[in-house]
Amino acid sequence: MGREFVSDIAFTPQVKREQEKRGSRAGYARMERKGGWGDRITDDLAAYLAERDSIYLATSNSEGQPYIQHRGGRPGFIKTLDEKRLAFADFAGNRQYISIGNAAENPKAFIFAMDYRNRRRIKLWGTLAVVESDDSLMVKLTDPDEDATPERAFVFTVEAWDVNCPQHITQRWSEAEIAPLVDAMSARIRELEEEVARLKGGD
Repeated sequence: MGREFVSDIAFTPQVKREQEKRGSRAGYARMERKGGWGDRITDDLAAYLAERDSIYLATSNSEGQPYIQHRGGRPGFIKTLDEKRLAFADFAGNRQYISIGNAAENPKAFIFAMDYRNRRRIKLWGTLAVVESDDSLMVKLTDPDEDATPERAFVFTVEAWDVNCPQHITQRWSEAEIAPLVDAMSARIRELEEEVARLKGGD
């Protein structure tokens, strides 16, 4: 049976019963009627993901056992291939291969993309494919300045996505984001120290 709304990928019949019981179903029903969630990668979504330096990737095996893996890189490591597909390179790690094994059994996957500085989070539901030996794809995903060598590509096909509210997100800044502020503050401190030294020298 097909889904009536894009959000039905997450709002299963049981979830909707829980929403009804707990008083939130009417609000989500209005959202669904207005078009609610997206099922295509918009320009805004692609731009948001291109700014991320990390995401959380969730998979589960055939028994439903979940696994969440952190994936990171320089901003832009997630590439938009078309209006439905995202991709990023898979580098050598601890060689557990849990995400790869899970995707072979159960392609359903989920991406949680956080923007701590602006207190935003985007959730993406879809399917995960592990792509081996595709040189043309790897060229698109590989940063020539990257020290590590990618082993394969992860291609995520988007089925639904939604933006969460900022409630309870603790603001955080990366070292790269803080560095210009620290540099400016350090320069100002040096100016003030030099001014103090001049004033003392004039006594």
